[in-house]
Amino acid sequence: MLFENTLAFAQKMDKEDELAVYRKAFHFPVINGEEALYFTGNSLGLQPKRTQEYVDEIMNDWASLAVEGHFKAEKPWWDYHERLAAPLSKIVGAKPSEVTVMNTLTVNLHLLMVSFYRPSEKRFKILCEEKAFPSDQYMIRSQVRFHGYDPDDAIIEVKKRPGENFWRTEDIIKEIETAGDELALVLMGGVNYYNGQVLEMENITSVAKRCGAIVGWDLAHAAGNVELNLHDWDVDFAAWCSYKYMNSGPGNVSGIYVHERYHNRTDIPRFEGWWGTRKDVRFMMEPEFEPMPNAEAWQISNAPVISVAPYLSSLTLFEEVGMQKLIQKSKVLTAYLEFVLHEIDKQVDSTFEIITPEARGCQLSVFLHGEGRSLFDYLMEHGVITDWREPNVIRLAPAPFYNSFEDIYSFGQILKKGILSHK
Repeated sequence: MLFENTLAFAQKMDKEDELAVYRKAFHFPVINGEEALYFTGNSLGLQPKRTQEYVDEIMNDWASLAVEGHFKAEKPWWDYHERLAAPLSKIVGAKPSEVTVMNTLTVNLHLLMVSFYRPSEKRFKILCEEKAFPSDQYMIRSQVRFHGYDPDDAIIEVKKRPGENFWRTEDIIKEIETAGDELALVLMGGVNYYNGQVLEMENITSVAKRCGAIVGWDLAHAAGNVELNLHDWDVDFAAWCSYKYMNSGPGNVSGIYVHERYHNRTDIPRFEGWWGTRKDVRFMMEPEFEPMPNAEAWQISNAPVISVAPYLSSLTLFEEVGMQKLIQKSKVLTAYLEFVLHEIDKQVDSTFEIITPEARGCQLSVFLHGEGRSLFDYLMEHGVITDWREPNVIRLAPAPFYNSFEDIYSFGQILKKGILSHK
C-alpha cells in the first residue's frame, strides 16, 4: 500500500475502515480540552463504555440479592467466570476447556510453575530471554531458589547478538539444543515488552518439546494483539494479563491456559483450593480434592466477579469483531506509523531507530537518537500519551480497536514540532 503523510490520506483511511466505529465504544482521556492521542494500549487499554453496565449489574445484584447473587443473579456469580472461557479460547487459540481466569499474571505463573517446573537432579534448567520483564525475572529466580538451585546455574538467558536489538530464533534454538536433557522448562515472553518483538512461538515450542522440556509462555503483550494457536502448537501452559490489549482495567484478573493432556489428572502437583474442585460436589464440603476436568482445576478461590465483569464486557467486543479483523487492521495501522516516523525523520535533523523487528504486533519501540526525556515530556504536554523506557526509547502501540489513522498523522505533526522546538 502506498501511504501519504497527509491529513486527507489519514481521514480517507479512517473512512474506509470498517472497525472505525469501535473508536466511539471507548472512553478517551482529555488533555488541554481535547481527546488525547493514546498509544499505550500495550500498558493499559482504554475503558470500553459498556464496562460500566457490567459492573453496575454486579453492584445492583449485590444490593438487591446479597449472598443469593451467587445463584439467583441473571449471571450467577458462582459460575460467572465460565462465561469468559469460550471467547478467550478464540483469542489464544485453545479449546474452551483449556482456559480460565483467576488471580493476576505473576501469581498465576507461580501457581503454574508448581505444576510444570518439577526439576530433577539432571533436568533442572529454565530457559528465558535476556532482560525479560522484571516480574518474570524475579518469579523465575525465586522459583529456582525455592527448589534449592543457584539461579546462575539453573537459568539460561538467551542474549541478543552484539549491536542488535532483537533475538534470533536460531540462537534460541541453539541454546535449547545445547541444554538438551538438562532443560526442564522453557518460559519466555511471547511478545517482548521492550522491543515489541513477536517470538516464533510455534517453532521454539516444537524444538523444546523434542528435547523433552515443558514449554510455557507469558503472553502479557501477546494476548489480544497477535495470532495465537496454543493448542495446535502443543504449548503446555501459558498465562496473560487482561488489562493491556484486552481492556479489562488496571491490574485486573489474569487468564491461564493448560493443555488438555493435563486435565482429569490427580497425579499433577498443584496448589489446590475450593474452586478447583468438581462443581457438582463443591458444596458437599468433602475433605478430598476432586479436580475440575479442565483448566479450572488450577483455580483456588471463587472468582472476584466485580473484577471479572470488566473483562467479560471487553470480550463481547472481541466476539463482535474477531481477532483476524483486528490483526489485519493492526498490521496496516502499525505500518502507517512506521511510514510517518520515517517521513518526519527526513524533515528534521534527528535519527529515529525503530528497534522493533518485522515480527511484531501493534507496538513500535523507537530509539530517539539525539533526543532526550524532554521530547517525551513535550509529547505528553501536547496531548500524546505514550510510554518512555530508559535510556531513550518511546513505545508506541496503536490499538486497532480505538486508534485511528488520523491519530497517527496528528502524532507525527506534534512529534515534528516537538523536535524542532528543542533545536
